[in-house]
Amino acid sequence: MLKVEEIRAIIEAVDQSSLTSFKFKQDGVKLHISKKAGEVQVVQQVVQEQAQPAPVKKEAPAVAVTNAPVQEAPAQVQEEVEAPREEGLVEIVSPMVGTFYAAASPEADNYVAVGDRVTETSIVCIVEAMKLFNEIEAEVNGEIVEILVEDGQLVEYGQPLFLVRPN
Repeated sequence: MLKVEEIRAIIEAVDQSSLTSFKFKQDGVKLHISKKAGEVQVVQQVVQEQAQPAPVKKEAPAVAVTNAPVQEAPAQVQEEVEAPREEGLVEIVSPMVGTFYAAASPEADNYVAVGDRVTETSIVCIVEAMKLFNEIEAEVNGEIVEILVEDGQLVEYGQPLFLVRPN
């Protein structure tokens, strides 16, 4: 079963793309998202197969949103005083919406840590989107100064992940 966060991420990705329809099927779960001018419709269907001749289907109600502002969870309150950041730092940003992973597996060491040197082709993390694990390269030579996200955190397209002091 897809988690609510995963469904929201998929809806957002489809809404921001030029796609007009998106279908996903895995392990008895079907997700269909279609969008028309100013409207997004989502239908999630869970299919449970039993020993009976005909499968039993449960269908979630369709949800239609028409030009309505998106209600989002309240943003976390940032501290009023932020430490000034060093000038000249380069951000490594997420190229997609997904889940940030600092290591290849829970047992493995993190790809990078603060103080590590990276090259343009150094893998710094993985962003998982729809069960696809995408290795993210630094694309800059330098030293990791700060890691801006936590392992397992949902990240947005263009969200800064790391700060690097270029060589």
